Amino acid sequence: MKTGLQAVVTGLLGLVLFGLLLFLPAWTFNYWQAWVFIAVFTLSTSIPSIYLGLKNPAALQRRMHAGPAAETRTVQKMIISGIFFLLPAVMIFSAFDYRFGWSPVPTAVTVVGDALVAVGLGIAMLVVIQNRYAAANITVEAKQKVISTGLYGLVRHPMYVGVLIMMVGIPLALDSLWGLIIIIPGVIVLIIRILDEEKMLKQELDGYSEYTQKVHYRLVPYVW
Repeated sequence: MKTGLQAVVTGLLGLVLFGLLLFLPAWTFNYWQAWVFIAVFTLSTSIPSIYLGLKNPAALQRRMHAGPAAETRTVQKMIISGIFFLLPAVMIFSAFDYRFGWSPVPTAVTVVGDALVAVGLGIAMLVVIQNRYAAANITVEAKQKVISTGLYGLVRHPMYVGVLIMMVGIPLALDSLWGLIIIIPGVIVLIIRILDEEKMLKQELDGYSEYTQKVHYRLVPYVW
């Protein structure tokens, strides 16, 4: 019950924050793209969270334990700080883009952007369902085992695949082409996080080195 209540409070605070990040820079509530984005984001996170709250509250708790303070490695504290900056930055920039009409997006492309946001979040949540040890911070727990099936049979870091897809979708969903620039620093941050994470996993998680020999690609199949 405590975890569920915490998830509800976190979700409500997130809605308020999204509203501030989008409608203030846009300086209007007549921003349908923002309303649809908030609805898509809310549904795509709340439904899996309810499922986890009922079926695996420990996994939900791990996902909620996020932020720089939750990381134990200095590099990861810096990386998460960067991620926590990039997401609000792209939302604010996209809202300004909408306000001043720098790079308007066709309605059909906006819909595609919302679909990418939903798919990206869906992949991230599916990873948590498949891997009960998946957490928002990098850690290895007692009795943790390597997961090599499902999405983990395709790439070694499927959760970050979802993050990457979402990064592409957010600016499009919010009526901004220029916002796609965020992909460049976003990919750099993900690469640094993955390389440092794998360094730790090879040292602390039994069987991970063997897993890397079985699944060769970290983020994008046949690319890297």
